[in-house]
Amino acid sequence: MCSSPVVLTIAGFDPSGGAGTIADVSTIVRLGCRPAAAITSLTFQNESAVFGAIHETAKSLRAQVVPIVEELPVAAVKIGMLPTAELVSEVVAMIRENRLLCPVLDPVLKSSSGYELMESDALEMLRRDLLPLVRIITPNVPEAAALTGVEIFDERGMREAATRLRELGAPAVLIKGGHLKPESGVGSQEPGATEAIDVLAEDGALTVFRGEWINAQPVRGTGCMLSSAIAAGLAKGNSLPEAVAAAKQFVTAEIRIRTGSGSDRIM
Repeated sequence: MCSSPVVLTIAGFDPSGGAGTIADVSTIVRLGCRPAAAITSLTFQNESAVFGAIHETAKSLRAQVVPIVEELPVAAVKIGMLPTAELVSEVVAMIRENRLLCPVLDPVLKSSSGYELMESDALEMLRRDLLPLVRIITPNVPEAAALTGVEIFDERGMREAATRLRELGAPAVLIKGGHLKPESGVGSQEPGATEAIDVLAEDGALTVFRGEWINAQPVRGTGCMLSSAIAAGLAKGNSLPEAVAAAKQFVTAEIRIRTGSGSDRIM
């Protein structure tokens, strides 16, 4: 038997270690849970760019997951990169079979360097079939815009997109505002503003998390860390707001370490 809650990550493999399953596993361990991992895609990348990928099949993904969930008491799962409709469909099937509990979905649509990581038919299937089955979805601003068609320039747009995702069937939504640069003055933000904003929507309620913006280069993998940390919190039995708040604190601390700053940003 496992003395620590088991968290399974289903995501792409980043050989550089900055994101994907390596970042997930590191986060899960540091938060006191036991990690397990299944790979959806072997990517070819480093800190600068993604150069290509070889995707798993539905059969090979199931072959990875089933032995894990049959042996270990998996308490929560983080779902990351699902590049093909075949893989989205397989994850949907495994959730419906009750093999995957408390799914935290971090939709990975493209890399920070612009490489497309999800096919268009996979995105549509995710929106239609997977979204209503997860515990929470954690898109950043570009991902939320792609999923909803809502143009997001400010907090109002984030709120609108969160509401739209709930209308599409998501039980809960956390939109990460790290891509909104307050110093640029876009939307209703004032030039020189220092707030970073994240919006949580659940059960008809909206919670806005506010933190100090850090004007530095983005830290790779923070979206992976955040979603994995939320899954770890849920595996420990925390409520969703508690899991989100603790995950934000964890990622904030990591950003401070990597940037040498006392400021707060979630990407």
